[in-house]
Amino acid sequence: MIPSWVLDIFAAVMLVVAAAGAARLIAARPWQPGTRPAALADIDVAHLLMAIAMAGQLVPGLRALPDGAWEVVFGVMTAWFGYRVARDAQVSGVRALAGGHCAPHLIHAGAMLYMFVAVSAPAAHESGGIGGMGGSLSSMGTLGLPFLALLFTLALVGYSIWDLDQLSGPGTSGHYSLAVAPVPAPGPVLAEVGAGATGGTGVAAMAASASVPAPAAAEPAGAARVPPASAPADGTGVLAPWVATSCRIAMGVTMAFMLMIMI
Repeated sequence: MIPSWVLDIFAAVMLVVAAAGAARLIAARPWQPGTRPAALADIDVAHLLMAIAMAGQLVPGLRALPDGAWEVVFGVMTAWFGYRVARDAQVSGVRALAGGHCAPHLIHAGAMLYMFVAVSAPAAHESGGIGGMGGSLSSMGTLGLPFLALLFTLALVGYSIWDLDQLSGPGTSGHYSLAVAPVPAPGPVLAEVGAGATGGTGVAAMAASASVPAPAAAEPAGAARVPPASAPADGTGVLAPWVATSCRIAMGVTMAFMLMIMI
């Protein structure tokens, strides 16, 4: 037996995550020009939709859409984040899978699609969700291809641990940043080489490079710095990066729990 209050707690956490995703979208206003890039809003939309779907699976009374509609939603979402990961892999290679920002969302979307597609039809539709009648194991949906469920669970736990490490490490304001890394001024060695090429004195060039900062590169008026495609915008309050990371951890843990009780 799975006590119904356990499922209720997980469902309540998912409702909080859904509210956080909606609040981030409202605060960011990605549809307005000059605000947070619209391409980054897919993260908050994914959090909102996944949390609503999981709350409905945990507590039948919270179901918002039929299973067929969720299959379409998460099929599109899986394809979208698969495209984002492939695009990141063209730039950073396998690092896009190990530490990329979109890879965890691809796993989340794939796990959600798997839970809706692979669940046994009689148990899923008769009980109206994985909780069923008070959370008894006999009324929960069971998943086909349980080995695939185990792989998803391991990936979800791994990414959740990685996110927890990022939150607990130094600089917990967020490990994804739009801040452009400053370009260091030419060091003494480069200055000496440049002076040698022009016939100048190496010692004088080294002294000059140590005392005079390098001039900033000229930028066209009104030019905007383009952040990496996979990095969310920095912000404060509900838009702080740690909020999105915390939501992702909560969803990863909840998905892993759901997969384990449905195997």
